[in-house]
Amino acid sequence: MASVAFTSSCPLGYSRIKSLAFSSRSCPNPVFSHPFLPKSTSHNSSFIKPLSLTPIITNNGIQKRHSKLTAKAAASTPAAVTPPSQQPWQGAALKPLIASIATGVILWFLPVPSGVSRNAWQLLSIFLATIVGIITQPLPLGAVALLGLGASVLTKTLTFSAAFSAFGDPIPWLIALAFFFARGFIKTGLGNRIAYQFVSLFGSSSLGLGYSLVFSEALLAPAIPSVSARAGGIFLPLVKSLCAACGSNVGDGTENRLGSWLMLTCFQTSVISSSMFLTAMAANPLSANLAFNTIKQQIGWMDWAKAAFVPGLVSLLVVPLILYVIYPPTVKTSPDAPKLAREKLEKMGPMSKNEIIMAGTLFLTVGLWIFGGVLNVDAVTAAILGLSVLLVTGVVTWKECLAESVAWDTLTWFAALIAMAGYLNKYGLISWFSQTVVKVVGGLGLSWQMSFGILVLLYFYSHYFFASGAAHIGAMFTAFLSVATALGTPSY
Repeated sequence: MASVAFTSSCPLGYSRIKSLAFSSRSCPNPVFSHPFLPKSTSHNSSFIKPLSLTPIITNNGIQKRHSKLTAKAAASTPAAVTPPSQQPWQGAALKPLIASIATGVILWFLPVPSGVSRNAWQLLSIFLATIVGIITQPLPLGAVALLGLGASVLTKTLTFSAAFSAFGDPIPWLIALAFFFARGFIKTGLGNRIAYQFVSLFGSSSLGLGYSLVFSEALLAPAIPSVSARAGGIFLPLVKSLCAACGSNVGDGTENRLGSWLMLTCFQTSVISSSMFLTAMAANPLSANLAFNTIKQQIGWMDWAKAAFVPGLVSLLVVPLILYVIYPPTVKTSPDAPKLAREKLEKMGPMSKNEIIMAGTLFLTVGLWIFGGVLNVDAVTAAILGLSVLLVTGVVTWKECLAESVAWDTLTWFAALIAMAGYLNKYGLISWFSQTVVKVVGGLGLSWQMSFGILVLLYFYSHYFFASGAAHIGAMFTAFLSVATALGTPSY
């Protein structure tokens, strides 16, 4: 129970013009180049003063005939050459970087509390500095995490093998493989086809249109582990076109006809669907891994689905209705939406070979995720099998996998956070923290149910301080879970 409760809070160059001043002693027969002269041009004249080369300008541009150029001894000072402008800074954002480093340095030099080892305290300072970097993002997440691992190795807080041990963990690879899998959905257009099919069947009313988008997004959630990819890459363009078809556009006073409610509904429910499946959001496997490292509770794909599906389904049904009451659209029917969806489906034509392969691979992979326990096939093996089918059939190419920068970035910061959090637990810091909190909370005489409720509320509203779900889970999940179990909350 406790291990599931905290899992979700629901990418002019300048060339210098060489001086044309020549000395008769050092260069009696100067050979000089000029943009308007052939390279072979030379003049058997010596000039102590700078040369002024004046090209002939015609209506058709610059005549490139050196015979028309005049070389004059310039009696005046040569024209100043404008220095090249400096290239913009392309490194880390300095203020967030300084904030991150300062966090680690300050904590590093604070007195170590009684009962905490020096190694644990040093790792905590590096870990929190990394979390601040993930929140403020002076660099991409993967780069910030790599700097954290580098600092832990440089300070001898962790050995190299310990710092990079989580790159052999299956959880980061599961989420990276799911990103590659999602590429096939977007590339083949299968995600759009599913959404348009739902809209054509149930989109004749505003409420029906909202539910058709909500449940088509939830249907794709197990296979696309990115809210940005699902909501932004697939459904945002779809919703915008549907709103335009229904006469609801941004900026012309028609937003409240349909668009505002529909956008808000899709946004709120995308968070819900992200919490329903282990592979629906990148941070979900991170929390599952931290739960195992903290309380030795294994959470597989089906375990997660069984715990989250019913509350998620109820939320998907209720949230659009609540929004429909408190933020209603002025247009209650949307007859143009099914028409537009059918037009889009006709334009797409029948399912292509790649779409059929993609759909079959989806059923195969999700089926193995569901029945993997019976068949003795774990989730990452099922994902590898699904991706292998897509690679062999050419639905997804390896070059496309290599270009999926978000997947590799996620793999890097996932592994880094898992490694550091795991060694914080091994060094005894987590148990020390939970025991300290239990002494304080336990003195209040509250039942574990009441204590657990307070912890959940604190964890939920603390999300306001984090722009990233992964940063929130990485910073607080382990500590809150350990405190909850120490207060008597059942682990499952």
